[in-house]
Amino acid sequence: MAERRKLHGVWLGRRPYEPVDALSCELARARALGRGLDTVLLLEHEPVVTLGRRADPSHVLLSEEALRARGIARVRVSRGGDVTLHAPGQLVAYPILALAPDRCDVRRYVRDLAETMRRVALRHGVSGGEVPGLVGLWVDLDSIADFRGPAEGARLAKIGAIGVRISQWVTTHGFALNLTTAPDLFEMIVPCGIREHPVSSIAELSAARPEVRTEARAALESLAAVLDADVASFEDRAGTPLEPWTAELAEENAASASSVPDLNARSE
Repeated sequence: MAERRKLHGVWLGRRPYEPVDALSCELARARALGRGLDTVLLLEHEPVVTLGRRADPSHVLLSEEALRARGIARVRVSRGGDVTLHAPGQLVAYPILALAPDRCDVRRYVRDLAETMRRVALRHGVSGGEVPGLVGLWVDLDSIADFRGPAEGARLAKIGAIGVRISQWVTTHGFALNLTTAPDLFEMIVPCGIREHPVSSIAELSAARPEVRTEARAALESLAAVLDADVASFEDRAGTPLEPWTAELAEENAASASSVPDLNARSE
C-alpha cells in the first residue's frame, strides 16, 4: 500500500506579494529536484493586483500610478489566468506539491482547490460550488446556504479565485478565498476577465467575520482530506524574515541542479 502524502503547512501572516513568490519558486525548484516537502504556504497579502500570463492589461481599470497612490502594488506573475486582486482579509494558499505519480491531472487538481475552498466557506454557512466554464468558487446570492449550481435565474457571485502553474508536475500559486475582504476593492479590476458577475466575501454573505489564521489551519486540513493526505505539521512563521529561507533554498537548489540532468519537461 502506497504511503499517504504528507502536507507541511506554514503560516506566514500578512506579506507583500513578491517575497512570497520568490520563496514559492525556490520551494518548487526543490520539489522538482526531488528534495524538500509538500508544503502549503498560507497567508494574507498586502494589497496587490496580479496579472497572469494571459492577462488583458485593460482589465486593470486604474493606472499603475493611481494604484500606487492607494497603496496597491501591480505585479506580473507566472500563473495562468487573467487579472486578480489580493488584499487583507483574504485567505491565500500556495500549495507546492509534487503531484506525481498518482495525481497527474491538472483539471482534477483545480477541482481539488475549489473543493477545499468550498469546505472552508461551508464552516460559516456559505454554500459554494463550481460553475462550468468559470474557474473558482461561486455562490448564488439568492440561495446562500444551498448552492444548487448555475440554474436558470441564479445570481452568481465569486468568492474564491484559483490560478495555478504546474511544471514537471510540481504546483505553484493556488487559491484565494475572500473572508472579510472589502468587495469594493475588486471594482478597480475586471476580476479574472469576468464582467457579468460580482465578487463577494463570506463576511458580506453571512454574519461571520472569519479570522484568516484560523481559516488557514482549516484550509490545510481540508486540502489534506481532499488529496487523501495527512497534515504532518503546521508552522507559524508570521513576522519572521523570508529572505534567509529563500537564499538557503536557492543555494541548495543550485548545488543540486549541477548534478541533475535538465529534463526540460513542463505541464502547465
